[in-house]
Amino acid sequence: MLGQYFSSRHEWENQDNNPLPKEFEVDEVGATSAPLLSASYFIGARCRPYNDDFLKCKDENNGGTIECLKEGRRVTRCAVSVLTDLNKHCFDSFKLHYECLEQNNHHLGHCRSSEKIFNACVFQNLKLSKEIPGVAKDKQIHLNENPIYQGTSNDKKLSSDFLKVHEKN
Repeated sequence: MLGQYFSSRHEWENQDNNPLPKEFEVDEVGATSAPLLSASYFIGARCRPYNDDFLKCKDENNGGTIECLKEGRRVTRCAVSVLTDLNKHCFDSFKLHYECLEQNNHHLGHCRSSEKIFNACVFQNLKLSKEIPGVAKDKQIHLNENPIYQGTSNDKKLSSDFLKVHEKN
């Protein structure tokens, strides 16, 4: 009797196993959660117009699964382009920050030192800045000089070592 309720072999009935037509295919972002979280504000900054179009399309089409695939592909392409640029221009600081996030359960507050290095690189090379939506410019937590969560001692040490190595180069 329990097997009929807790069967791991259950096939979902609301699942379409048909492949998408070729004109709807787009490369996947291909990143795990820590790099996506690390890059998320920069993806949001560069891709906002595409994301707004996508959300408007979904709103106008009552969820618009098929109707909004074109706009969705644009959002995905834009996110991929941001990740490509981050890997090209700021790979070392990007990796420093997302590895910190990975080791600290994705808590941004635990990785402030590496975040500061990464944000500076992104601004210098891509002219993108982190801005938390809906928060006044003078209240942005990552710009606070004395935040409650200043990062872990390991993040501070790794960030300090990172700066020493990169000052020599």
